[in-house]
Amino acid sequence: MDADVEILETRRGASKQFLDDATRALFERGIAALERDCPPDAVQPLREAHAMAPDHAQIRSLLGLAIARVDGEFSEARMLCEDAAKQEFFNPELYLNLALVYLHFGRRSEALRYLRRGQMIDPGHRPIQGLITSLGRRRIPILPFLPRRHPVNRALGTARDKVMSTLSRI
Repeated sequence: MDADVEILETRRGASKQFLDDATRALFERGIAALERDCPPDAVQPLREAHAMAPDHAQIRSLLGLAIARVDGEFSEARMLCEDAAKQEFFNPELYLNLALVYLHFGRRSEALRYLRRGQMIDPGHRPIQGLITSLGRRRIPILPFLPRRHPVNRALGTARDKVMSTLSRI
């Protein structure tokens, strides 16, 4: 094995694919920017890393997450993350990233579906457990005889949330 090529291992898990030093450095810059909650700084290094290693699932997944948070491109972000999750279907981190993309665009039920898939793979995955817990359980609709998405239920639910948040500040 060449000295300039190694298996990438980060706190996000090990990948079976080999990355050269330049690609690994770009990938790690992207990870660091996302961990600092600075996705605009992550997009360019991850795009460059993706160009160098287009079949690397972790790079694609993180690029999708960064694109969702910076550019607001749901279809591109979803496609990148879903393709990565299909490629490495045993990696719960990829399902977490896909769920974060869905949450960014307000699609809570789809996000929960992918969080549950990740949880089936690794029941002890703390970030997935924490996100599921933070999402909590949905309350019963104000008018249970109407569908949850009915405009009346939505309006009354929004009003209830505003009243509850106002009361909690008192």
